Amino acid sequence: QVQLVESGGGSVQAGGSLRLSCAASGNTACMSWFRQAPGKEREGVASISAGGTWTYYTDSVKGRFTISRDIAKKTLYLQMTSLIPEDTGMYYCAAARDNCLSNPFSRPLSWFTYWGQGTQVTVSS
Repeated sequence: QVQLVESGGGSVQAGGSLRLSCAASGNTACMSWFRQAPGKEREGVASISAGGTWTYYTDSVKGRFTISRDIAKKTLYLQMTSLIPEDTGMYYCAAARDNCLSNPFSRPLSWFTYWGQGTQVTVSS
């Protein structure tokens, strides 16, 4: 069983930046960030392969967010810049047992075996 613990959320004004972190207690393969706004479904934001060489972003964050991972530290990151109010939501870290080299968000959420508790991001205009 792998535990995921997110940190780094907070409140910022539009145009600001935040860096989210997700510490894993064990080895993982594909890792992703999801977010969920109040009253909306959870949506995939960004994914990264086990080796960190392949990444995927949902269209709304391309050019603004960067996903990365430190394999030795078993930590996943999400650097968020040029934040807009629409980025507001609870951000979740998720990890799968399998690697990802294509859009993992086309798979059911259950494909991701491990989930963190989430960290809140609030962007004010």
